[in-house]
Amino acid sequence: MSMKAETVRQQFIDFFKEKDHAFVRSASLVPQDDPTLLFTNAGMNQFKNIFLEKEKAKHDRVVNSQKCIRVSGKHNDLEEVGHDTFHHTFFEMLGNWSFGDYYKEGAILYAWELFTDVWGLDKDRLWASVYKDDDEADELWKKVTDIDANRVLRFGKKDNFWEMGETGPCGPCSEIHYYVGDDPSNQSPDGVNASGQYWELWNLVFIQNNRNVDGSLDDLPKKHVDTGAGLERIVAVLQEKTSSYDTDLFQPIIRQQEKILGKKYDANLVAHRAIADHIRMLTFSIADGVLPSNEGRGYVARRILRRAARFGHTLGKHEPFLHQLVATVVEQMGNVYPEVAEKQAHVEKVLEAEEVHFNETLDRGLEQFEKIVADLSKKVVPGVAAFRLYDTYGFPVDLTDQMAKERGLTVDLDGFEQAMEGQRERARSLAKFKLDSTDEKWVHLTEGTDSEFLGYSDLTSESVIRRYQQSDGTVLVILDRTPFYAEQGGQIADTGFISGKDFKIRVTQTVKDGASHIHVGEFIDGKKITSEKVTANVDSERRRNIRKNHTATHLLHKTLTMVLGEHVHQAGSLVAPDYLRFDLTHYQRVGADELRQIEQIVNDEIIRNTQLDITVKDYETARKEGATAIFEEKYADEVRVISIGGFSKELCGGTHVERTGDIGYFKITEESSLATGVRRIVAMTGPGAVEYVGKGFDSLAQVRELLNCGVDEVAERVAALVEQRKKLEKALKKRRYLDSGSELKTVVQKGRTVGDYCVVSTKLEAADLDHLKAMGDTVIQLLESGIAILGAVIDQKPNVVCVVTQDLVKKGVKANNFVKEIGKTLGGGGGGKPHLATAGGKDSKKMSAVLKEAESAFVELLEELDA
Repeated sequence: MSMKAETVRQQFIDFFKEKDHAFVRSASLVPQDDPTLLFTNAGMNQFKNIFLEKEKAKHDRVVNSQKCIRVSGKHNDLEEVGHDTFHHTFFEMLGNWSFGDYYKEGAILYAWELFTDVWGLDKDRLWASVYKDDDEADELWKKVTDIDANRVLRFGKKDNFWEMGETGPCGPCSEIHYYVGDDPSNQSPDGVNASGQYWELWNLVFIQNNRNVDGSLDDLPKKHVDTGAGLERIVAVLQEKTSSYDTDLFQPIIRQQEKILGKKYDANLVAHRAIADHIRMLTFSIADGVLPSNEGRGYVARRILRRAARFGHTLGKHEPFLHQLVATVVEQMGNVYPEVAEKQAHVEKVLEAEEVHFNETLDRGLEQFEKIVADLSKKVVPGVAAFRLYDTYGFPVDLTDQMAKERGLTVDLDGFEQAMEGQRERARSLAKFKLDSTDEKWVHLTEGTDSEFLGYSDLTSESVIRRYQQSDGTVLVILDRTPFYAEQGGQIADTGFISGKDFKIRVTQTVKDGASHIHVGEFIDGKKITSEKVTANVDSERRRNIRKNHTATHLLHKTLTMVLGEHVHQAGSLVAPDYLRFDLTHYQRVGADELRQIEQIVNDEIIRNTQLDITVKDYETARKEGATAIFEEKYADEVRVISIGGFSKELCGGTHVERTGDIGYFKITEESSLATGVRRIVAMTGPGAVEYVGKGFDSLAQVRELLNCGVDEVAERVAALVEQRKKLEKALKKRRYLDSGSELKTVVQKGRTVGDYCVVSTKLEAADLDHLKAMGDTVIQLLESGIAILGAVIDQKPNVVCVVTQDLVKKGVKANNFVKEIGKTLGGGGGGKPHLATAGGKDSKKMSAVLKEAESAFVELLEELDA
């Protein structure tokens, strides 16, 4: 094989490193500080604040390979995935950046040199496009490269002008295209941006303008270069493939799929391509902290997973199989992106659990889909019906759309979106404070850098206001330096006061906007800011409690991996002054014994009173030394490492106690399920934990007094009372129905007459199966001739009893023959005697349908006997 994908990736990075570019790690697929994005979808996302001039670039020249996902919004590639040769949900974006350094000439020269000199691409197949008004780029292509002048084409805004949004940084771009057709002599300028035989390989964006609200353009004070080249397409070209699925990025995965699915790639292109793409997306997104759910990123992941599982079903694979492909993805990508290797076990368990859950509902959903299709008067599946499939059976709309296309149908997607909107409103979480600084009208008091953070060592500072804004009783303040911690990394923001001449502000929130700390508050003295110099004071007692809870969170994290296993990873956290919350990846309830063990280990570490060691290190060095990094956190080149003796070592920018003994005491107050494969633990520390335990003992003392027993006897006494109550309730229910002969007479009287016979089908309440059988005996005595089926949900499980009168038994009608099929439908089994038999199962939702179907079958049978 020609050049391997890993070589292509590394050569790109090395090429630019030799041109004095600093290598920057790929950002997480979960965007940081950007609520407008579900997933990182371009290499520039992590540099957005530099373009917006909210942050200063640490390096003037940068290169990286960025993990990207495009499945929604402007870049919605999902529907094409599998059906063509190059669309992907997950891909790698190779890119180089210049922040105010080299500009168009450098970007064009570097791209041409790499493509033609290093990789040896055929110059007679390469085309360059520029924006129609960008004379400079047009001239540079012809001046600094040896490209044929006729191969430099001009296009309009749609193809060659890049904009971050409706307003903000923007500029013309130049794209490099490659002709992949069989006959190089058959090329034409008309094919560029029009024919699938001309692949766009690299986009060079020249960020030189700022788009104003009125649509006009201003020149930026600094000009930047932002380029992006899809690794998958470049590898396909270098390996002389017409499909990226035929490259070594996908073929190892596809070969493993052939083994697992037992179906050849060449005969099942669409399914194999879609599955191979989707398993890459799922592996990387779950490794970065995304969990399948019904909202936001989780909903996208669930859609992708179920789309892949559905393709597996079309190939005859009805058991979970996606988790078996993760190891192959890790083999391919783990060296470049170590997080997928570290989280492999977690990813496999999430996929398996989610696919098992999907399979449980898939068959029922398919039945409903068939019913919907059968009732259609037109070739359009109504949006409401598609929503019902999603809401009840877990069918993503694109899965419904896929099945509809297989039947030559379409789906009313607008109607589906309307039905979804109501659910989205209910499911949306409360919005946190968000600030779009481009819309704010700041009053600038002083010039200079801002937001130097002093809060690791100081809770008070003499500061200078850089800028502020007042609106509707709220005041926003940015200082030159501040002791206030802005909410991030799970730690809640500081509160306190900012005081100046003739005014005082109560700070109720501190948020980050780029590198700036914005203090949000209200005046409690004065009504306006009257001085530049202020005193900033953090609420010290509140911060002290936050520090205790944050260090306790680190102890808890490490302890969870010790007690529950290495598969445990942090899936979220909240560090507040009065409690801490920790979400962990685990697939079953954390038992009482395990919780006690966790508490014991954490408190042992507190008693040891270990001094924390807080250092600043290079990120790669810290990781090699074993420091734990959290799923989607964004880390700089230099990181803070929090070490607690030899017990715990984590990367963390939060505030902590000096010694573990400062925490005082640790107590878990709650353990619950958050989502499939995710548990939540809530705990308290210090005086709050002591008070919580004290209240618990007070309540226990009251119970002891009521039961007149010792502490060791309380649980046994309460269990006995609960059992006694259950028995009494069951006896009462049984007595009520044993005494309800008149009710059963009414049931029989309401039965359906079929010639000389009677058919009874009804749902009753029963204390247990014996009770249900007793009612069956009563009904058979009341029937002169006929069949009855009685159903009841007992201990949340469906049960039925079928009774047949002796005259029908003699004619070959036997109850035990009926219940076998009924039991299968209910997800269980059945058996018994010819005159009385029972069936039970797991799916109580099918009870009504079973009773109705049985009644119809009995009627049909008796009509034949009566004929």
